[in-house]
Amino acid sequence: MTFRRSIAENDHIMNERLGIGESFDVGVRKLNVFGKDVYIYYLTGLVDNLYIIDILRELMDTESRMRRAEHPFQSVKNHLAHIQVEETESIDHAITQVLSGLICVVVDGEANSLIVDVRSYPGRGPEEPDTERVVRGSRDGYTENIIFNTGLTRRRIRDERLRQEIMQVGVRSKTDIALCYIEGIVDPKLVNIIKKELKDINIDGLTMSDKVVEEYIVKQGINPFPLVRYTERPDVAATHILEGHIVLIIDTSPSVVITPATLFHHVQHAEEYRQAAAVGTFLRWMRFVGILFSLLIVPFWLLLATHQELLPPALDFVGVEENNNIPIAVQIIFAEAGIELLRMAAIHTPSPLATALGLVAALLIGEMAIDVGYFTTEVILYVALGSIGMFATPSYELGVALRMSRYLIILAVALFGPVGFVVSLFLLLISLIRLSPLAKPYLWPFLPFDPPAMYQILVRTSVPSVRWRPSIVHPVDKIKQSPKSE
Repeated sequence: MTFRRSIAENDHIMNERLGIGESFDVGVRKLNVFGKDVYIYYLTGLVDNLYIIDILRELMDTESRMRRAEHPFQSVKNHLAHIQVEETESIDHAITQVLSGLICVVVDGEANSLIVDVRSYPGRGPEEPDTERVVRGSRDGYTENIIFNTGLTRRRIRDERLRQEIMQVGVRSKTDIALCYIEGIVDPKLVNIIKKELKDINIDGLTMSDKVVEEYIVKQGINPFPLVRYTERPDVAATHILEGHIVLIIDTSPSVVITPATLFHHVQHAEEYRQAAAVGTFLRWMRFVGILFSLLIVPFWLLLATHQELLPPALDFVGVEENNNIPIAVQIIFAEAGIELLRMAAIHTPSPLATALGLVAALLIGEMAIDVGYFTTEVILYVALGSIGMFATPSYELGVALRMSRYLIILAVALFGPVGFVVSLFLLLISLIRLSPLAKPYLWPFLPFDPPAMYQILVRTSVPSVRWRPSIVHPVDKIKQSPKSE
């Protein structure tokens, strides 16, 4: 639908579609400038009122000096004291822009309208993300404001080839999504695939924003393992963009989506690159050990405790010293469920009550549970070790997936013993091998094996020694930095 030359017809359409008079936050300001009626449509709450006041004052002052103008529309456009001003003849586009926080200026007798960007989204300032804290490094983080977020990214990559293409997804929500990549590095086929997937999204709204976009792009299904990487740190996002990844910034979400991503992208942390290479390697290996502990320590101990014949004489102490009426496997499942419920309770508990919750948790799953006889000391010990490893996992999504996998392995060991342990691990490996989000192998560089890339996963190499971009993203420009000239 396009604008009419009659401003009365245009006003009727805008009032009807925007609900002016019914919705208190949508309004219109009517002026007479250069002998022509000028209507300005706006959405309170998403605009900066000072900008609108400055525009109105400029138009009024100009009208008082010039009663007539040869070309009123062009004169109004020239006197809109703002940076971003565009013309449009589409009413649909104008309405979408008004609902996004811009204003629409309609002049009587013109079939075009003017769209002026005066957005001022409510939200908090950039703060360090709670889940990605570092000892040294920047303290800013993404917010729920897409304009802030694109600015934080642009501040770190001042390359004229950095592209931040904006799209609107959602039939009713019209959520802004920015695709961030560097032209000349990113694989053009990957960009086209992502754009096609976004354009094919046909849903009322992205109420869960980034998670909904992820499920449409990578087809998650019943797989619990994360197929994209989330981050709230601009430095992490900028590093991936320079490697050839695509970053999706979704309005209203403080997390950005990094794709493509493999399993090993989720076990890295910014702290490793804020320390010396040797220290970063040490931190990385400690994190690897913690992740393996979170997955295997409890089911492996259950296997040895219930099948003492597998233990060599030197490890006879492994097991349960005191007999209990409740089977060990049941104790472990109850203890794991208790830890999970306490974790969920901690998320929903107000900060002033967090200390009290910690004391209650220590009493319930600790000393009292052992004294009453529900749990043995060894069960509490190994479940606690598994939980510590879970919290050491940098990716929250990967931590949840590992907990679910641990439950399945525990059940397999309880039901089938050593065979269940081996078969469950084999099935877990097969399921990870079969994953291929955006046609990228999930276990790269382990499978398919890429020795140089695998070395960089195991060892935090110094930045000057890294010459090549990761081959998993098929970068157009494969060389990250040229060798130092002699």
